[in-house]
Amino acid sequence: MSAPARDGFRTGSTRVRASDSLDHEHLSEFVTERRGVEGFVEPRTAVSDVTLLLVAHDGEWTRRRVPSVEWAHKFCNRHQVPSYDAAVVGIPQRMRDYNRRKKLEGGL
Repeated sequence: MSAPARDGFRTGSTRVRASDSLDHEHLSEFVTERRGVEGFVEPRTAVSDVTLLLVAHDGEWTRRRVPSVEWAHKFCNRHQVPSYDAAVVGIPQRMRDYNRRKKLEGGL
């Protein structure tokens, strides 16, 4: 596995921003202010570093860059949030339902 981006990394002509303390604070706030949160760890791609997708019981979600896959799972464990490999399990239906509701309401 390759090392996480420190100051970002280059993919062709694109520079990907590394995760920072604001990302970590946002994730912490999300898990403490919502119930039924699950974490979906998304691997690095050609255009994005590792991300952690958090989905609440009602489908509300947030996604932020994180330093590594290991960091994401440890974060979830510290917050007593189940975590999954998104490349294996996909994203939950409740997130898609939430996005559809918001789109119909004009919120997305």
